[in-house]
Amino acid sequence: MLDQRILPNEEKYLMLRSYEEVADAIRKMVVRGAPAIGVSAAMGLALGASQSVGTSVADLEFDFDFMCKVMAATRPTAVNLFWAIERMRDVIAQAKSEKVRDVEDIKQRLTDEALLIYNEDIEANRAIGLFGGKLIPDNATVLTHCNAGALATAGDYGTALGVVRGAIKAGKRVAVIADETRPFLQGARLTAWELAKDNIPVTVITDNMAGHIMKQGKIDCVVVGADRIAANGDAANKIGTYMVAVLAKQHNIPFYVAAPLSTIDLATATGDDIPIEQRDPREVTHLSDQQLTPDGVGVHNFAFDVTPNEFIAAIITDRGVARPPYTESLQKLCNVLSANAP
Repeated sequence: MLDQRILPNEEKYLMLRSYEEVADAIRKMVVRGAPAIGVSAAMGLALGASQSVGTSVADLEFDFDFMCKVMAATRPTAVNLFWAIERMRDVIAQAKSEKVRDVEDIKQRLTDEALLIYNEDIEANRAIGLFGGKLIPDNATVLTHCNAGALATAGDYGTALGVVRGAIKAGKRVAVIADETRPFLQGARLTAWELAKDNIPVTVITDNMAGHIMKQGKIDCVVVGADRIAANGDAANKIGTYMVAVLAKQHNIPFYVAAPLSTIDLATATGDDIPIEQRDPREVTHLSDQQLTPDGVGVHNFAFDVTPNEFIAAIITDRGVARPPYTESLQKLCNVLSANAP
């Protein structure tokens, strides 16, 4: 796993040898981004199952259930995590329904499912780029918040940045302005890093500069990712996204959300029902080992906020573009996916 905590200063890969190490890496944001979290969780569970010493299906199921609980406790907001866990649980359930008694066969099925989730994510991101690229005008400057690029997914495209890459592949000239995205600086560190590697023009701004840049007419559209999208189209993304959406609305700039269908949670009616993770206050009070705030002051460190659907011009998925009313359009896209499922 590429350790995203130390980019761009150092490119270091960590070898994770147990499901506990994978869970810890997710929790500590070695890997982050909803699709990447889902893929990592699936692979971590397959790894854990392969190391189970149980000799019966019941033993494996007992161990696997515990592993799933550990994995589910890592990041509460990203629905892809729970979607991937359920995909892996379904493998066990299917094997039981078939009365499979070979434990090694079930372990292999879990590995195959994790690899399938990985490959599906790569295909989904390229589809998002294809659909979303059509919405980006030529010579556009796109504002993005956080990192929803290759680093946040399994492949080399990403979701929000996949839209940018899709537009460029279609022959359009596109530049990106990246909010720094405090406090973890995903925009300044990660978005800028991967776009620079792809020779895509990128400029970093502080989070509190977005309104000024919009007022100057330098932004043509906003594209962000999501960690969970409710049935009504409310979208949870990195803290500060809601602020950007309000500014975009004020300046008549289209605000797009890009995410695979696995990020859509039809069981969650509205954004009010999305759990919002709070992280260690030290992420706010310190920059690396340098303390920024006085001792003893109170700190909020909400990791995400929710953008209400009325601020979102379109939700770009791997199955097409959803537009208001989202309760109908998202349900329709998910129904298409269910109808095509094996």
